[in-house]
Amino acid sequence: YCISVFSMLTNCFPRKHSFAGNLFKIHPYVSKALAENKPVVALESTIITHGMPYPHNLNTANEVEAIVRAQGATPAAIGVLQGRVHVGLSQKELEFLSRGGTPLKVSRRDLAYAVSKGLSGGTTVSGTMIAAHKAGISVFVTGGIGGVHRDGAKTMDISADLMELGRTPVAVVSAGVKSILDIGCTLEFLETQGVCVATFGESKDFPAFFTRRSGFISPYNVADVQEAAELIASASWLGLQSGLLVAVPIPEEHAAHGEEIEEAIQAAVAEASAMSLQGKDVTPFILQRVNELTQGRSLQANIALMKNNAKIGSQIACALSKLQRTKRAALLADSVWNSFYFLLQFGQTNPGSVFQSFGGVGRNIADCLSRLGEVPLFISAIGSDFHSDAVLSYCAHMNTSAVARIQEQRTATYCAVITETGELSLGLGDMDIHQKITDQYVSQFEENLSSAQLLVLDGNIPVPTIDYICSVARKRAVPVWFEPTDSDKACKPFLSESWKTLTYTSPNLMELCTMNRTLGLPTPKVLPQTLDEVLHCAALLSRPLLEHLRCVVVTLGPLGVLVCGERRDGTVCLKTKTGPPSGLLNAVHYPSMNVLPEDIVNVSGAGDSLAAGMIAGLLQGWGTDDCVHMGLLAAQLSLKSPHPIAPSVDKNTVSLTKIRSLAWPPCTCLWMDQLSASV
Repeated sequence: YCISVFSMLTNCFPRKHSFAGNLFKIHPYVSKALAENKPVVALESTIITHGMPYPHNLNTANEVEAIVRAQGATPAAIGVLQGRVHVGLSQKELEFLSRGGTPLKVSRRDLAYAVSKGLSGGTTVSGTMIAAHKAGISVFVTGGIGGVHRDGAKTMDISADLMELGRTPVAVVSAGVKSILDIGCTLEFLETQGVCVATFGESKDFPAFFTRRSGFISPYNVADVQEAAELIASASWLGLQSGLLVAVPIPEEHAAHGEEIEEAIQAAVAEASAMSLQGKDVTPFILQRVNELTQGRSLQANIALMKNNAKIGSQIACALSKLQRTKRAALLADSVWNSFYFLLQFGQTNPGSVFQSFGGVGRNIADCLSRLGEVPLFISAIGSDFHSDAVLSYCAHMNTSAVARIQEQRTATYCAVITETGELSLGLGDMDIHQKITDQYVSQFEENLSSAQLLVLDGNIPVPTIDYICSVARKRAVPVWFEPTDSDKACKPFLSESWKTLTYTSPNLMELCTMNRTLGLPTPKVLPQTLDEVLHCAALLSRPLLEHLRCVVVTLGPLGVLVCGERRDGTVCLKTKTGPPSGLLNAVHYPSMNVLPEDIVNVSGAGDSLAAGMIAGLLQGWGTDDCVHMGLLAAQLSLKSPHPIAPSVDKNTVSLTKIRSLAWPPCTCLWMDQLSASV
């Protein structure tokens, strides 16, 4: 058996006005690790652009990433390239930043400017924390953080890193604070911001980058990676929205030159003061000057502490990932006990396996679209419970910026018993939160609704919300795809005139019957069994809907899909703007490619993958055959995965080239005006 726990996230809208898609890019290897709940470590890029000279910067970046991988985690270097925030950098992109001439030093303050101007730069601790949090990464490794500068009380020269630690829930692993700063004031400022500071190891001595002891004491210490992981996990489970600072002392063998480096630092600070350097120009100058005064020994120490931080930070990330998996398993165990207690009343215990996945019709479609290169915007709601954190982490490759997180509400959760053939045997759902996706909440995004290429509606949302979205779509002439979800919810748009605004819908045969019954039309008392009868019935039930809809896509499970709509060039036209109507209707049956029964793991996301594949093809302007085959191929991959949407679905596995290279079974055309009207 398979127990699925998911958040039902509902509406998705493509491309326009989407920060996550246009301005924010997660590298596929990072996205894959996040989707599989594997440990990921964020890395800043100012150490590449401003912290070290070439080629030391590039070599160190590569060595640090290798250390992260060696510990079992995935490195995610973060930077801004040509106005786009990148989480995870390729070798070519690292090379570009390392030789970047005069790249920006990008903190929170600079992000919007860099993006608006299409500039490139290295992200500071502050900038990196923002991107890491948005991507769903909990652990960030750096050399040292910024702080309160000397005479900060007069100059107000305080690093944005400290403010970011107070408002962004990311754990920062660093070698403390550089001694060029006022360490005492920095620690006081962090306390004011509510930032938990802990020295790594048995001592509470707070390190000062090149030296193991600054003369100041951390409030706490964590003895090992397990304690550090437990600290980070506790902050997350408590819902604290502040960061953590884990201060790792430089290794003993590299601290020997600390006194010499400190003397060089004092000399460099004096020179910087004499030159009247201020703000972000101070640190790069001092580091370069110190390197010159120490004949490169400070650079060697800098590289050594960065590598040490990477090793310990990666071990912490791995321990944290293990803790989170254990927590999710415990939550699942509670859900299983509560949901299936009635089975135990009869003295029966059924062997099986427990597996957590993330689904929901709207979420599935948006997930699949995101993997296929589109950029859907979610409008939905989740609770403030443990499940919501897991959902947002899993959905880090999607734009969830419009998902409301509602206090004192439970994330939609579904316990499903899946048989060995992948079919749903029993399901229990807690879906109350769907009622919070109100028309008032959705109206905040009316500009997005009005400018979208396509609106996709999940049948789980309330009727007034569906009516509101359809009214906006009607006024703005935006096409709408309605995914009915199940036979009970398929009626929602048909309770009013809203259904006449729909452009596409993708019901199965039972859901199609519900739509017709809601309109007062006759439906069969018993569903047909043979292929010819099924196709005949589906075409007849689709006909009245096509008075207003462009296309009805009837999903037939293992029998494939029947696409019904206006006839053009011997097939069905999916496009919304194709000239005057032909007045003739067509139904084309596309058989699915055979999937061996033993290869089917889960059928719950196959229909959603089909819809998403077709929608992706529509948005690319493909022909009907290519759109349908794209959907069928995505559905085939998802059938073989325990996840509703297979992580293997992407622009390479489901591409136009791939589709056209396959030997698809031949289609069958039915001229709908020649079918008998009897059902």
